[in-house]
Parts: sequence; structure tokens; C-alpha cells
Amino acid sequence: MTGPLLLGVRHHGPGSARAVRAALEAAQPRAVLIEGPPEGDALLPLAADEAMRPPVALLAHVVDDPARAAFWPMAEFSPEWVAIRWGLEHGAQIRFIDLPASHSLALGEEPVEEGGGPGPRIDPIGSLAEVAGYDDPERWWEDVVEHRDAAADPRAPFAALGEAMAVLRETYGDGGHSVDLVREAYMRSQVRTAAREFGDGVAVVCGAWHVPALAGKFTVAADRALLKGLPKVKTELTWVPWTHRRLARRSGYGAGIHSPGWYGHLFSAPDRPVERWMTKVAGLLRAEDRQVSSAHVIEAVRLAGTLAAMRGRPLPGLAETTDAVRAVMCEGSDVPLGLIRERLVVGEVLGEVPDAAPAVPLQRDLVRTQRSLRLKPEALERELELDLRKETDAGRSRLLHRLRLLGIGWGEPAQSRSTGTFRESWRLRWEPELSVRVAEAGVWGTTVPGAATARIESDAVAATALGEITSLAELCLLAGLPDALPVVMRALADRAALDTDVAHLAQALPALARTLRYGDVRGTTTAGLAEVAAGLAERICVGLPPACAGLDGDGAAEMRTHLDAVHAAMGLLPNPDRLRERWSTVLGRLASRDTVPGLLRGRAVRLLLDDGRIEGEDAARHMGLALSPGTPPAEAAAWIEGFVGGGGMLLVHDERLLGLVDGWLTSVPPDAFTDVLPLLRRTFAAYEAGVRRTLGELVRRGPGGRTGPGDAAVPGFGAGLDAARADAVLPLVALLLGREGSSDLYRSDSFA
Repeated sequence: MTGPLLLGVRHHGPGSARAVRAALEAAQPRAVLIEGPPEGDALLPLAADEAMRPPVALLAHVVDDPARAAFWPMAEFSPEWVAIRWGLEHGAQIRFIDLPASHSLALGEEPVEEGGGPGPRIDPIGSLAEVAGYDDPERWWEDVVEHRDAAADPRAPFAALGEAMAVLRETYGDGGHSVDLVREAYMRSQVRTAAREFGDGVAVVCGAWHVPALAGKFTVAADRALLKGLPKVKTELTWVPWTHRRLARRSGYGAGIHSPGWYGHLFSAPDRPVERWMTKVAGLLRAEDRQVSSAHVIEAVRLAGTLAAMRGRPLPGLAETTDAVRAVMCEGSDVPLGLIRERLVVGEVLGEVPDAAPAVPLQRDLVRTQRSLRLKPEALERELELDLRKETDAGRSRLLHRLRLLGIGWGEPAQSRSTGTFRESWRLRWEPELSVRVAEAGVWGTTVPGAATARIESDAVAATALGEITSLAELCLLAGLPDALPVVMRALADRAALDTDVAHLAQALPALARTLRYGDVRGTTTAGLAEVAAGLAERICVGLPPACAGLDGDGAAEMRTHLDAVHAAMGLLPNPDRLRERWSTVLGRLASRDTVPGLLRGRAVRLLLDDGRIEGEDAARHMGLALSPGTPPAEAAAWIEGFVGGGGMLLVHDERLLGLVDGWLTSVPPDAFTDVLPLLRRTFAAYEAGVRRTLGELVRRGPGGRTGPGDAAVPGFGAGLDAARADAVLPLVALLLGREGSSDLYRSDSFA
């Protein structure tokens, strides 16, 4: 070697990774310098740990502000990772030479030069592909690098790529990012230091874009001038797991690739990559119950090769294999291709880091808790169904709720398939950025329960709205944080005593009711909450009628939401019979007051009817008054929206009420009809299609439209009884009852 060996690579390029390994084997350098933060040098030995499984990333964050962070991801097929592993295996000195993270994170908000902030970034690969006549940079890279002969000179691609990048740098300069000039000045200083120490036995692995800057002639004084006075912050670094999904360009990582799963396959396949890829695709489709045979695989391989030859490509690439899979295995459909892209082309692989990697105490406690609960982080999104009666599932629920309190969104609550209070459903997916959230949450404590307790206590003290505090009380129960409950209760009592807004009280009560309910389910003490909840309910009953008077349309719609929520909460509170009686009296007042908007009056009547507090005749009387000729059409339409909103089965089964609505609607003057139509359309559009169809049929027939032998048909059904159709089911009924030999079951009138 004469001078440093400059190996310009494409980040996460398997062809570059293979070429780097071959070049290092041929040159046998004593020192390997890699583009990356120098603070990570102390973490390099961990790459040799058997527990370290890429994809992984170096995470750097500001100690006082963990949200300011940066990642340096590496996959198994990343040239940087290959260089690290080669250096560790051969005893070479390994160093990172990029600008230290302490400077780069500080520069994130402070440009190096006046007006030198980020501009439009030049895509070097895209520029070279365009010059070569390719409209797809990925396809050009595959043809030039990924499909080249591995037995060729390992240094040849680096020399050619370096020349091409030199021309691009002459044309575009820094490519729109002046900070690259500072980074390259620091890299040159590190290369000079290594050259003095190791002579010619130095290899540099960096992005191909930087090679011309490292090979050019620059003075030490000029580099020092660029590096002088750089801002600096205190940082910490560690290894964190990464995912293939985050390596993909669509996930936002600037040096990412479209198809990390495909590139990983190209790097790891020992031979016949197309055949092995088609086998993977067939296995995935078979696992999804699609009929794919060996003949499909053989034909897909042949078709991919034919397409490559027709397109003038040296070997089939991802485009050819995808087209072949679509035609042969997917029968021309793009639907299965979405699954293939997610699972194979991109891939759902989550890396692992050893326990020896530096971590904040909160991270270590989280890992211990995950292991004790057998809840392993995974990159693939999955549903988790929990039975809170089981200790392990209850512990998992508490952990997930505590993490959400800390802003660590590993899991999101999902709609449970069970309606019981002992069940919870979660949707889990671990994202690499959550490691930053864990570091941020470390300021609250060293354990997950302690940090969550400190966070919820702080939020309770700072909360200004009553609803916020009641939500925190509910979270205390869900997350199993009894130590935080006294602080939340004091804040709740203080705020509830001062708040006179009925809407705030109504917004707070449902959360308290759920808290009492979950306290029973989870076996958590809720002493004191019941008294506060009862006090809120009493104040709502007193203040709701005057608060509902004189509201405009928007205010009435908001109050209707509170009305429904309070109605549901009343049944969950202690001593529900007494509260229900008091609440029914309040609803009766709302239903009878003309000063209350029609939307709320209609809703109050519907709630009383559903609870059995009034009979159908009373509901019909209220409706008749509300739809009388003296009522403005818009007010009457609002009453109907409140009464029948949320479900139309009441009108299906009570034709008297349906007749009142129908009669009122036909009497609306033409000039007012266009005003009430949007309200009615919004109300009836929320019904299920079957309910709307039945209502339409009932209105079409009209009250006198029934025919038959004097039978009064059930609303929504045909008139009379069709004996022949009824008799057709009797043999099956007899078989189910074990009386298939009994002739008395074979006539419909035998049930009369």
C-alpha cells in the first residue's frame, strides 16, 4: 500500500460490503478508519459479542436533552459493519473518524456559516445513474456494483467510483450541505494522525461522496480554520437495536435503501441468489395459505432470467424477480406483493445488543421487566390479548400503561374482541426511536414504576383542567401506581372544589367512574375516589338544567356528548339506584323545558325511554309536542336527531313513532325543507344499511299498506304467515330435538 487506501462505499450496499471485505483481505491494513462518531471507539469491541446481532445503530444523544439525538445504523451488509468485524477478527486498530457527535449535535441548530443551513441535497448515485442512461438509481447500482464479478480486482470499483465522485464534486461542490466541509476537514486530520502512526497501513471506509475530499490536497492550517470555534455539547453513546424497516428510505433515514431485505439476501446467499429468493417467496405465500408449488418456483426463476435478458441486464434484479412473482405466483395480482414487500423486500428484522452495552438505569430496568414478563420487543406489529385475571398478563398491562405515561409508545390500546372488563388488547411494535424516549424518561427515575409515579405526580400538580386530573387518576389505576394516587386525589379534590363549569364536571365524571370500575377489576384500593365521584355527580345534577338553557347548535352538540357520557357513568358509580333516580329527574326536566335546545330535549327523552323510566306513550307525547306545527322546522329536526341518533331500531319496532316522524316530515314547508335536510341526512346516514332499508320499506307501505288474512305483521316483516315456508324448517327442528319420527312436529300449527 502507498498512502491510505480509500474505500468509498454506498451506505448499506451489499456489493460495497463484499468489495470492502475483499479489499481489506488483499491489503491487510494495520488500521481501519471508518466514517462515524469518534466517541463510539470505546463501543467497538462489543461488535464481537455473540449477543450483538445487526441491524444495530450507534445512538448519540445530548446528556441534558436526550431528545437531541442522532443514529448511525448498520446492517449485516453495511460496509462499515463488515469493516468493523474484519478489524476485530484480524487485530487491526479500528477508529471512527467523522466529526464528533458532541459537535454534530450542537451544529444541528447552529449553522457553520452565515446562511449555510441545509439546502437541496445532491443524490450522487442518482446523478451517475442519470448520466449512464438509467431512470432508476437502484437498478443502475445493481447492474454496476451488485452484479459485478466477485473474482475481479477488489480495488477496481473503488477507483472507478472515486473518479466519478471527483467529477460530481467539481460540478456540485459540497452538494448543498456546507457542514460536510467541516466533517471532511476533521476526517483529514484523523487520517493524517493515523498515517503518522501506522504509515501506509491505513484503510479508510467512508461514503463515496467524501473520497475526493480525502484524496485532495488540503493544508493543515485550512482544516484547523474550519474546525476552530465549533459549538460543543456533552453527549453519551451506546448501541441500540435497529430494524430493516427503518433502513428503508421510505422511513426517512437519509442514507437508506428501498429494499434492505433484498440486499440482505444478496449479501448472505452463498450462491444462486435468484433461486433462493424465489424459494423464500414461495414459503411466505404458502404460510399465507396460497397455492404455490415447486413448478411455480421453477417457472418464476426462468421468467426472471428471460426478463433480465430482454432488458439487457447482467442478472435478474429486484424488478425482474418482482415481475416474475406477480405473473407466476400471484396470478397477476398486486395484493400479495404488498405482503412480500413488507416481509421480505423490506423485512421485519429487529437487531439485538448485548447487556454490556451502556444504558441508562431506566433502560436496564425495562429490559429486566420485559424478560420477567416474557414480553420481547419485536419489529413486526402484533396484537396482544391480555386476561387481567392472570398475574403475568396483569403485569404486562401495567408495564404498557406505565410506558405510555412516560411517552414510550411501545404499545397502543386496541379494540378488544371481548366486552368483559377483564380483557385488554394492545397493538405492539418496537421502533428504534423508542430508545431515545427511554433515555428522555430517565430524568424521572431509575425504574419504570418510580419514573411513572414521578411523572404522573408532576402532571397532576401542573394540571389546570379537571378532566386532565381525572384522567390521571384513571391512569394511576391502569398502571398500578398506588403511591401516586394520594397526590392525584389531593389535586382532584382541590380542582373539583373550585371548578363550577358543568361541562368540565361532566367531562371529568366518566374517567372517575372508569377508575372505580377498573379498581375493582385489578384489585386496587380506590378509597376516597367514590366520595369525590358522588360529589361530582350531585353537582352535575344540580347545575346541568340551567347550563343547557340557551345553547347554540355547537354548544348543544358538545353538551349532548357530555350528556351521553354522564348517563353511562351513573351506572358505574357506587349506590347507582339513588343516583339513577336523581339523574332521571334531571333528564325529565331537560325533556320538558322549552329553553333547552331541541337536540338535548330529544336526547333526554330517548335516554329515559331506553332506561324504562317512561313508556312509549310518553315518548310519543313528547315527540308529538316537539313536532307540532308551531315548532320551527330546524328545532324539530334537531329534536329528531337527538331522539333517534345512534340507532334506528326504535323506529323499526315502534311504527307509532315512525308515523309521527313521517307525518311531520311530509308537512315541512318546501322553503324550510332544504334547511332541515342536512340534519336529517346526518342522523339517518349513521344507521346500518339494513335498518335504513327496513325503514324505507315501512314508509313505502304506509300505515294502511298491509295485506293478508287480517294478521298484524311484526314491523319490518311481511304481512301474515307463509305456512309452506314455515313447514320447510320443521324436519330440521325435529332432527335437532331428537323427534324426527314424530308427525306432530311436521305442521306449523302444532306450535300454536
